[in-house]
Amino acid sequence: MEKAKELTQLQEFEERFSPIEGKNCLLILSDKRTSASFCECHIKGSLIVQFGTTDTPLDPENQPEYRANRDVELNHIAFTAMKADALKGRSFSNIVAEYDTSLDPEHPLKIVGGQHRFLAIQEAVAAGIDELHGVKVYFGLDMQQRIDVQAISNTNITVSKALLDRMRETERGPGLRSWCQAVGILAAGEDFSAKPGRGKIYVRLVRTFITNYMKGSQVVDFAKSVTTPIICPSGKDDEDWARLLETHPGIWKDEKLLRAGKEFALLVSAQRAAFKGKKSKPDYPDKALNIAITAGWAYVAGALRGNEVRLENHFGLRKHHKPDPLSAEKLSGGRFKSDPASYRGLGNRTDAKEAGRSAEVFWLQAEKGDGLTASMIKKGIMKYEMKILSHEISDE
Repeated sequence: MEKAKELTQLQEFEERFSPIEGKNCLLILSDKRTSASFCECHIKGSLIVQFGTTDTPLDPENQPEYRANRDVELNHIAFTAMKADALKGRSFSNIVAEYDTSLDPEHPLKIVGGQHRFLAIQEAVAAGIDELHGVKVYFGLDMQQRIDVQAISNTNITVSKALLDRMRETERGPGLRSWCQAVGILAAGEDFSAKPGRGKIYVRLVRTFITNYMKGSQVVDFAKSVTTPIICPSGKDDEDWARLLETHPGIWKDEKLLRAGKEFALLVSAQRAAFKGKKSKPDYPDKALNIAITAGWAYVAGALRGNEVRLENHFGLRKHHKPDPLSAEKLSGGRFKSDPASYRGLGNRTDAKEAGRSAEVFWLQAEKGDGLTASMIKKGIMKYEMKILSHEISDE
């Protein structure tokens, strides 16, 4: 940002927020890591609440509808303590914000780190308690700087890996989110979850789906291949994912991948519908969203990309409603003789081995398309274990 513009914004900020340090006393500093410009000061809670907002987009120009901040943990013990402290006159620090009048000029203080503290201050101000709070205010952040600021913001509640994934994907562009909305995995206007959990759609899950569809599409002979899907990493740069997008620039328009995504969304809905109004184990309705099941299903969809008959059988699994498309109870009974006593059956763990077993089961189901059976699940698990053993022997 140009020096003159920085000074103008700083003066505007001083006029509006009257920092205790006084006018013309604030210094513009620079973060050498990112060249982001900022100042540090103390301002009244009432002004933070009046002119501040946590409704902050990461990419105001291209993706203004998607928020920078993570979901607020309303019931977190640290947040409860934070609110109680605020009502006792606690003065907070390490609130990180951007001064920006371009969007929502009535609330130019965009909170990019410390939204829980902001809400605690909001409650305190409503109760008549108006203390000074320490704020680090940035000027003119670009998207990369904004993401960096949020990632390093010192908070009382840990930033989840899923939120970091969502931030990085937002930095990359709207491609993954728009694809999910197009196929029905996400609703229109919906964003990825800021944390993983039963029934939630988070970045790692969808990266895993697409990665394994593309990996499966490279399989020449399924019976002779070691069919172990990939579970994508979380909370850090995924080099394999970046490479996949680079080598497949038209991936978001791939008609066969779009079809697989739509069919998977329908499977998720069908699995949930099968348990609507019924008592079951908590994970049964969302069994399709177990990341190992997701990986195995996508891998087989990719492997059958050129086999329309068997692909229809694979996609047709969602039509088997009795008792449910994924036969969750039968999956839970699926195990190998060497499995430890703690193993609770197929579809409960989330590792690559579980995904490999799932892929074998889905491959068998696609032969006739009659739905999953206990014997099929047992056979699929055994086939995977035999493949792994055979591969280990051949490498010796």
